[in-house]
Amino acid sequence: MDVTFTADALETVRELKQEQGKDIYLCGGGELAGVLLPEIDRLILKRNPLVLGDGIRLFGHMAATTVNFDLERCRSFDSGVIVEEYRRSDR
Repeated sequence: MDVTFTADALETVRELKQEQGKDIYLCGGGELAGVLLPEIDRLILKRNPLVLGDGIRLFGHMAATTVNFDLERCRSFDSGVIVEEYRRSDR
C-alpha cells in the first residue's frame, strides 16, 4: 500500500475518485471527515450503547452545513451495537 501525504486532502480525494480502483475508506478522524464531507458518498456509523462523555466530533469543528443521506441498511447485535449504512441523497 502506498501512502501519500498532501497539503490538500480534499483535492487529493477528488483526484483519486477519478481513477479506477477500489473505494476510499476513512475510519475515524473527525477533522479530516469534516474537510472531506463534500466528497463523502457513503456513511457507516457504528453506535455502541455506552456514553463516555467528551469525544471526537463526527465531522470535527466544521461550520454547520446540511448534507442529506438515506438509510440503506441497519443491523443490530446482541451486544447493543447498531451499524447503520447511509448513502448520500440527491435531495
